[in-house]
This record gives sequence, structure tokens and C-alpha cells, in this order.
Amino acid sequence: MKNIVTGFVAHVDAGKTTLSESLLYITHTTRHQGRVDHKDTLLDFDQQERDRGITIFSKISNINYLDTHFTFLDTPGHVDFSGEMERALSVLDYAILIVSGIDGLQAHTKTIWKLLSHYRIPTFIFVNKMDISPYTKHELLDNLRELSDNIIDIEKMNYEEMAMTDDALLEEYMQTNALSKESLVKAIQERKLFPVIFGSALKNDHVQELLDMLDTYTIPHSTQNELSASVYKIDHDDKGERLTYVRIYDGMLHVKQLINEEKINQIRLYQGNKYTLLEEAGAGSVVVLTGLKETQSGDIIGRGKPHTSYLQPYMHYQLHLADNENQGKMLENLRLLAQEEPLLNMKIQDAQHIEVSLMGEIQIEILKEIIRERYHEEVTIDSKQISYKETILDSVEGVGHFEPLRHYAEVHILLEPLPTGSGIEYENRCMNNLPENYQRLIMTHLQEKVHLGVLTGSPLTDIRFVLLGGKAHDKHTVGGDFREATYRAVRHALIRTTSILLEPYGKYVLKIPSAFISKAFYDLDSEQPPIITDDNGTTATIKGQAPIEMLSNYTQEVLNYTKGEGTLSIEETYYAPVKEPEEIIEQFHYNPEQDLENPTGSIFCTHGAGYYVPWQMVEEKMHLDYFIKEEKEAAPITHRKMHISDEEVKRVFENTYGKQERKLAKDFYGSKKKEHTPTVLSNTYQQKPECLLVDGYNVIFAWDELNKIAKTNLGAARDKLLDIMSSYQGYRDNTVIVVFDAYKVPGNPGSKTQYHNLYVVYTKEQQTADAYIEKATKEIANHYRVVVATSDNAEQTIVVGHGATRVSSRELKELVEHTNTYGQAEYNRKNPIVPDTPLDHLKKD
Repeated sequence: MKNIVTGFVAHVDAGKTTLSESLLYITHTTRHQGRVDHKDTLLDFDQQERDRGITIFSKISNINYLDTHFTFLDTPGHVDFSGEMERALSVLDYAILIVSGIDGLQAHTKTIWKLLSHYRIPTFIFVNKMDISPYTKHELLDNLRELSDNIIDIEKMNYEEMAMTDDALLEEYMQTNALSKESLVKAIQERKLFPVIFGSALKNDHVQELLDMLDTYTIPHSTQNELSASVYKIDHDDKGERLTYVRIYDGMLHVKQLINEEKINQIRLYQGNKYTLLEEAGAGSVVVLTGLKETQSGDIIGRGKPHTSYLQPYMHYQLHLADNENQGKMLENLRLLAQEEPLLNMKIQDAQHIEVSLMGEIQIEILKEIIRERYHEEVTIDSKQISYKETILDSVEGVGHFEPLRHYAEVHILLEPLPTGSGIEYENRCMNNLPENYQRLIMTHLQEKVHLGVLTGSPLTDIRFVLLGGKAHDKHTVGGDFREATYRAVRHALIRTTSILLEPYGKYVLKIPSAFISKAFYDLDSEQPPIITDDNGTTATIKGQAPIEMLSNYTQEVLNYTKGEGTLSIEETYYAPVKEPEEIIEQFHYNPEQDLENPTGSIFCTHGAGYYVPWQMVEEKMHLDYFIKEEKEAAPITHRKMHISDEEVKRVFENTYGKQERKLAKDFYGSKKKEHTPTVLSNTYQQKPECLLVDGYNVIFAWDELNKIAKTNLGAARDKLLDIMSSYQGYRDNTVIVVFDAYKVPGNPGSKTQYHNLYVVYTKEQQTADAYIEKATKEIANHYRVVVATSDNAEQTIVVGHGATRVSSRELKELVEHTNTYGQAEYNRKNPIVPDTPLDHLKKD
């Protein structure tokens, strides 16, 4: 029997728990099918969950069906508890995304889809509540394909439609006129195909078919003998016993087995809030261990790499304890609570200074209630503030030296800036003979700490930490020396380069009565200008991007001025440079050289005693030379000038795409005697020029009008696409490159030509458009704000990894239509047809 770990994910009220109850009931695992509204479900056993009718904590259920043992994880759907959901995602083999047939896709559904893509989880889709849905299957399927064009109604078994999702499937279909089960399993496993089933969990409609599909098209994780398990959750039971939730990938766990010098007391297999004790558990199991006091969420037991959270709260608050004699005990209780929810990022200085990070108002209320129920104490939570982050502008090498008497370590760390949204990365490029055990130790120290920036002391992001080298002493290097040297090397690097202060931004969708469009534009236009994507005269949909700080306050304002008819949802969040950082930096009063817990200098030894050397003088005394020889002068955190000339842009373009007959502005107008060089503050952001890369054939087959033309004349469809994109470029004023596959043409050397204001690329033999776009994206991402238009799911994932923004072919069509429509309207507004004489208009009468 194969073991499959599957999770239910969805936006709130889509029916995850109801589907869990249906699966348990139809497989005869339970005798009674519970209902959320009756407050008698197996999995929502927490009192707050039953009172509120929502899932707050992830739960486990186990089902045997035909050839498969399924472990199902029911996850929270409310956006405030996304952290609990994400921790469960990290251990899944497959996911079941549940979408309400009444509501369709929601903003949070799209966030979940991005998480599933981030963790590379194969996904099945169940459209629920079809018994009361006002929409047809076809309408809902069109709605779902905003997530991916590769979502297929599996019940139709339309081989031709399935084959269009993947080249390998297409080739098999062309040869056999069918698709094998093994090929479909592989396509699903590789996230090239996403099967969907329509039904009703409450009525048990098509739930059996969902189980059959899961049994047929899933394969277990390949196993090895060496132990590998992942900790995804820490909790405490009613008796205060600490519980460690683990997914076992390989090997076995036994009662009394030692894990990091701690003994496993019990192995529990949970079914809701009840459990069975096991003597051992093997690969494919999700179990709970007791007796372990030091484990943390995200830890790896045995072989494997720890994972870091993709989602992060953007607000932090002050938590105030009641002024009584229990404050000391409460501080210990809060530390235990922080282990259960790592995203609280709880910082406790003393009873008067407690800071927590939270996702929203409901999580605030839940946290208060948990503290009240468990510890019988009342707390207040207030003083909402934005959670800022910091990154760097340029690569820089830092040195950390730690040499008190009878201690010794020196470490060289390179910090490299990464594209927005990359998070933190680590790499070992050791360039000297530092022993491997010390290299591993340094990499561990880099990853174990949340490194802080030097502008405000906020956490770092979008940086790669690279080990360049180090030095140890045969006699004097002891435990902890490399930790000190590593931390100091990071701080030394940060203070030597230019830092950038970041704040969270959100991509929002505002739905309001059309009468309030002007009001919304007035409120939001101070940020990036919003776009009206739909207006039927009654209701309008407006999309845009703005700081989270503004959006968090604007939600209530929308409800007020629309009298409850408007909604504001945030589809995606990211960090971007603060526009006016000086005032914020001043408010923090942070001095990195006075931060004793994160020193920027190093410790050297002379005459038998260690002494502190400030960061400015470290390179004079360091024992190893810089590994990166082309060192720039250390940049203070002040102003710096930056100018990118037309020649430089042209050079970058030609290095990537070859020689082009493209004239610069000065070729037409001549060089100016005095060139204005803009002054850029070191911690602000300068917008890069946009470069749009279009996967030509992918777009042609995705757009109905072009696909129709292509069926009779592919060349005409190509020309039509180029004309459309040429018009779009004229309004957008960006660089547009349309790439066509020519990899099957024997002896084809490839070509790059100019078509009006576009660049057209035909790939060479054995080079696909995907490969060309991936290569081009990687090469120009540092100089251009790259946008890639394709509906190829694998390609979308790859280009995002290289720092590009991706849009689907469907989204590109909407963007082009919107730009052309509003561009023409703006042109007409600025160039009105004026009568030749004051009396001309009378002649029309």
C-alpha cells in the first residue's frame, strides 16, 4: 500500500472541513458525517473553531482507500492564519485546492496558488458547492484558468486538451492518439497538468470520483534507508505535553530513539484530537513525537535541508501584560507560545517591552483568547507599526575577526544583492584551504541568525550570503569563535556598502460602485496610478499597487464611503524601497556602531590581550587579504550619484541580443554640452527600464482570435501578433522582444530582426523559446525590469527565479487591450479636433 500525504487548501468558507468530513464518511472511517454549522465535525474540535465556524489550526486525519493510505492535513483558510497553512504545505506530497462554486477565485486563492508553486506541490482542484452555484462548469473553468491554462476537467478525459499542456504529452498523443496513465501521473507530478473535478462535499457529490482520481494519479515519495524527517509544527496538549509534529520521508523513527541527545517518549498517530500510540513509524507517515524540548518548526531530523517561511507578517504590535505578580510566569508562557507560532516573531526585552508580528485583526483576537484560556490572563495588543526590511545596493566583502586570548577565527563573507522577492540565500564558495568542518560551521552560523540591517536594525532580505574563506588556529580555535567571526563579518560588510530601506507593498483589487471611481482615484493616485480593469456602469474593478501601511487603513475607508458595498483585497505582497526614507530612519534612532548585540568591529589580540577594532580599521589588521580584489571604496550611508547613459543601455542590449541597428537619441539630436546627472539617495530606488519578452507561439495559441487565424495561416497569425504588440509598445514606450520557436528547423542558425518598434527573435536549431527566454532573462535582469509573457507553467517558475515578473498569455491580452484603449483615449484627450473657425460647428447644423 502506498502512503500519500495530502493537504486541503482554500480560501475561507470554500468547504475544506466539509470535504474532510465527506471523505471520512464515504470511506467508513467515521459513522457520522459532521457539519461545520452543527459544530460537530471531527477536525474542528477546538472551541474557538466551533464558535467562529473556521479552521484555525491544521489537523490530521488518516484514510485507507483501495491501494492507498492517505494522510490528510486540513489547513486554515482565513488569510490571518496563512502561517499555519504554509507550515503544513512544506510536508505535502500533493495538495487539493478547494474553490467555492459560489465565489470562484478569491484574492487568497491566488496567494495559495503562489505558495503551491513556491513549494512545487502537485495540485488537484475540487470545485465545491456546485449544487448551489449560479455558474456553469464552463464559466468556472474559465475563471480557474486565471491561475493556469493547464487546468483540465479530468472527467472529460479529453486527450487532445491534455496533450496541449506539455510537449511530451503532445508527442505521445500524436503517435498513439491516446495518453497513458503513467504519462498523466508524470505530468501531474511535474505540475504540468492540474486536474479539476466539480462536485458538492456536503451532498457527497463527486467525492468518490475525487478519491478515485487521487488513488489513480498519485505516486509515493521515493524512499531511502537513511533517516529524513521534517518538523512542521510545535504544539502542547491539554496536559501541557510538548508535541513535535513530523513528516517522515525516509527511514524509521522508534520510541526511545535519540534525536539530538533527546529521547522520544511517545510516537502518536492522530485522527482529529484522538491518537494511537505506535512503537515505530516509517516513510510516508505524519506523526507526533513527545519528549523533545528543543525542536523547532522547520527543523530537519537526519538528512535534508531546513525550509524558511515564504509568508511573513507585515505589521508588528506591542503586547501589554496585566500589571500583577504573574508577569514573570507569563513571560515564560509567551516564549512557549512563540514556539508554536514562529511567525509571531516575538521579541521580549522585559515585561514592559513585548513585540509580536501578526497577520490581521482576527489573529489578534484569537491570540488574546488563547492566552485567556490557557493562562487565565488578560493582555492588550496595540501600537500597530509597519515591519520594515533592509537590503543592499552593491556586492561587498566583509571581514570578521575574533581573537581574544586563546581564541581565534577569521571569516570573509560576500553579500550580493538579489532581485525583489528572492529572500535570503546562502552559498559556499570557499576560496582557500579552510577545513570543511569549519566551512560547515560557518554556513550553519549564517543560517541560524536573523541578520539585521544598519539603517534601522530591521531584518535583511533579497541578499545572498557567500562564504569566501576563513582562517582557524590549530590550538586556539574553540567552539563559538567562528560564530562571533561570522556575525561580525556580515555586519562589517553591511556598514561598508549602501543600504536600502524597504517597506511592504500590496497588489490590490478594489471593487466599488462606479459612482465612486473618482474618489478611489483621488485616494490612490498618489501611489502608482491605478487601472480600471472592468466597469459595467454599475460596479467597477480597479487594480494597482500601494504600500501596505496605506492599504491597511484604506479597507475601512472603502466600507465607509461605499456604505458597505465596496471591497478591497490584496492579491500579492512584496517589499519595495521606501520613497522618502530619511524621516523613517530618523524615527528609529538606530546607530549600528552602538548596537552591542550586533557589533560591526572585530576583536584582535596584542601583548596577550584582546582589544576592539572599529570597522573602519579592520582591513588594516585582518590576517587574510580580501578575496574579491576589485574592491570599491567603502560607501557611507549618504548620497551617491548614478547615471546610466544611452550607450550603456545599448551595450547591455547588444551583449545579450547581438548587434542591432538601433540609433540613440543623440544620433538624432546631437550631444548636449552639459548633461544633467540625477542625484539618487543611497536608500531609494531608481526604476529600471522595462523589457517585455513574449513567447510568441504560446501567446498565439492562447488568444482565441490569433489561434483561429493560425489554424489556416500561421504566418498571418504571427504578423497579427507583431502588429498588436507594436501598437502596445507605442503606448507603453518599453522594449518588446517577441520570441518564436524555430528549434526543429534543420541547420537553422536563428535570427534577430527589427519589426517597426519591436525586436523579433527566431531561435536556432535545438533551442526552444523557453530556453532563449530563460537565458535572456538571467542576463539582463540586473539592467532591465524584465516581464515575461507566457502560459508555460515551468517557464513561469524559472523566470521568476531569475528576478523577472511573469504574466500569463491571458493577462497579457487584458493588459494590451487596456493599454491600447486608454492610450487612444488619452491621445484623443490631448489632441482634440478643434474647429477651423468659431462658426464651423454651426455648419453641421
